[in-house]
Amino acid sequence: MLLAFKLKLALACIVGLAGPTAMAPLLTGLNDAATPGFDGPALTEIAPATIRYRDSGDHLRNGRPAEAPLTAIRFAHPLTIMTNQVSAADYQACVEERRCRALDRDVSIAIDRPAVQVSWHDAVTYAAWLSHKTGDLYRLPTDVEWAHAASSRFKDDSVTVDDADPSRRWIARYEREAALPEDGRTRSFGAFGINEHGLADMAGNVWEWTSTCFTRKLHDDAGRVTKTVSNCGVRLAEGAHRAYVTDFIRDARAGGCASGTPPTNLGFRLVREQPSWSRSMAQRLSRLRGATGV
Repeated sequence: MLLAFKLKLALACIVGLAGPTAMAPLLTGLNDAATPGFDGPALTEIAPATIRYRDSGDHLRNGRPAEAPLTAIRFAHPLTIMTNQVSAADYQACVEERRCRALDRDVSIAIDRPAVQVSWHDAVTYAAWLSHKTGDLYRLPTDVEWAHAASSRFKDDSVTVDDADPSRRWIARYEREAALPEDGRTRSFGAFGINEHGLADMAGNVWEWTSTCFTRKLHDDAGRVTKTVSNCGVRLAEGAHRAYVTDFIRDARAGGCASGTPPTNLGFRLVREQPSWSRSMAQRLSRLRGATGV
């Protein structure tokens, strides 16, 4: 699978400019053929269900911060997602094929520990490489898919503080996040427990990239959304709390527009599309390439 990335000349952060120009790494020379004998990752299938989900992003009513709405979301089809985060060793295989950018020197390359200090672009590039190697279609989950997978480990980021005083709300959220244990060391898979779906380490000390862009939504007095502004240079990372991080950042502790206490480690796990959909997409891509001579 070939993914094209846009060159961002300037990335806007939640407040102000994000910083230096970033260009996503490109995967070239890939085709639809899987690599014989290549074992894919361990996967867990989550049954269809309806979940209660609090919308992400900033919500404003009359110019003041407001609670995001809590809604019921129905998953009509199973969700297939990696049981563990992508391991450092599996990510390193992509690096050795010169498809992925190398991990930082202080990241331990082990089969039982997650790949961390990776950007959103790194994660998307790995997903394209894995899709090519396996013949299946892998991608980052949306935030609502991640919430569905995390289940009881999903953190509701509502703040029950009078929204007439924005500073009190910000302080309440910061204090809640600051109270979390701060340990930058990664641990073996399963060290942060297994949730009811059988997924390991949801909401541990690794924040996982999602495909969801940062949004700011304006509400009228009746609570209806009147305007939505999206910034896809900033993506949502899920872990012990929600964080919004500029997409080229690998270490949010060194910068990157995370709100409150920044994520300790940035990693990811991927969703595998249902095989029938994946095969259909591969066939469509193959026909398109044949028609264009690519």
